[in-house]
Amino acid sequence: MPKHDFPAGFLWGVATSAAQIEGGRREGGRGDSIWDRFAALPGNIADGSVPDVACDHYHRWREDVALMKWLGLGGYRFSIAWPRVFPEGRGRVNVPGLDFYDALVDALLEAGIQPCPTLYHWDLPQALQEAGGWGERDTAEAFAQFATVVARRLGDRVRHWTTVNEPWCAATLGHEEGKHAPGRCDPAEALRAGHHLLLAHGLATAAIRREVRAAQLGIVLIHCPAHAASDSAADRDAARWFDGFFNRWYLDPVFRGDYPADALADRVALGHLPAPELPCVKEGDLALIAAPLDFLGLNYYSRAVVRAGPHQRPVDARGAPPAELTDMGWEVYPQGLHESLLRIHREYRPRRIYVTENGAAYTDRSDARGRIADARRIAYLRAHLLAARRAIADGVPLAGYFVWSLLDNFEWGFGYTKQFGLYAVEPETLRRIPKDSAFWYRDVVSANAVPDQPAPQTRGESRASEP
Repeated sequence: MPKHDFPAGFLWGVATSAAQIEGGRREGGRGDSIWDRFAALPGNIADGSVPDVACDHYHRWREDVALMKWLGLGGYRFSIAWPRVFPEGRGRVNVPGLDFYDALVDALLEAGIQPCPTLYHWDLPQALQEAGGWGERDTAEAFAQFATVVARRLGDRVRHWTTVNEPWCAATLGHEEGKHAPGRCDPAEALRAGHHLLLAHGLATAAIRREVRAAQLGIVLIHCPAHAASDSAADRDAARWFDGFFNRWYLDPVFRGDYPADALADRVALGHLPAPELPCVKEGDLALIAAPLDFLGLNYYSRAVVRAGPHQRPVDARGAPPAELTDMGWEVYPQGLHESLLRIHREYRPRRIYVTENGAAYTDRSDARGRIADARRIAYLRAHLLAARRAIADGVPLAGYFVWSLLDNFEWGFGYTKQFGLYAVEPETLRRIPKDSAFWYRDVVSANAVPDQPAPQTRGESRASEP
């Protein structure tokens, strides 16, 4: 392949999640999710906003499919809102909720775009949370019912499925640190939640395989390379600690059928476990979790640079100047994507890998002509795509790449203060406004290659053809 070209058939896409873009909270029979309840509590969301309307994708999905078709995408990674299909989390199926996703799938296929649904992107039905949520094993069983119903309805047209998105975030941010819904701060419950999320993945994998014979199945894990701030033994051990619980805690059960022994010992030392084992693990759980997959979905944004802190916990020691940070405060470190892909390929050997999320939050305002010149986002995406291309050259079976995200959206605890989208969403009208990165990404998709120029040319002539 030429230097910046990608393999033939490489899947180019964008990613979104239901809770961040759909809105329609009280429409079509949808029930509440834990994010509806969490966002309604004062102080939980930075700007005091709620996702009741979000980007109004629930009503504007045809417009959004047209945007994706204009971009020339081959795939769209979206999530299916559990409370839209099961308002109470289990039992009664809400047929209008299934109808919504059925129509979306048909429209994507008509536009030549492969639908790539994720079944869980953190929007647990509030009714299940009130029964114990992910701290209870029954929630994983309810998720298997949800997966069965969705696969039965969409499986005649959908082949590419992911089960759970970033279980680390749902377990740790949601149940140990209280930063995400449901806002819990209980380390023991977080450990149970993490296991039950993985068990839900295993049960859903089995359920989808029963319903969709040709299904291509995977899980989406976030990966963050852990680098020691110095060569001291204490800092190197802090990096090992971080890697054990952030990365290997989920990779090892999925690909090796067990939790990492050193990370279990770390939790014992912290007092989170009485012994180096998880009491919530039942016979057969790990075999279900480690059932063979067709691919791994990898989300990458940045690395971790850590030093030894109190109580054996690693603490952030990044030293990047502000110019090298995104608006999330994350270091721009594209070589970390290459490192992550190569490490996972060599140590865990997934059959295929997709970069299922990669992107950057930057605030860029439109100029007098309405142009949003987001050069920093373009530079970020370009550098990470070149890192991904190097990984392919090094033998990594990387089969696709999905930008996070199509639209500026409800960014969890940050509300609408962080913008990741290729398209801005005008707050008053919800009109979608393409940024320069949308034009740039369209060129990448069309050429199946990263252009030599690090920044876009003036795109005034192209705007006449935008959707």
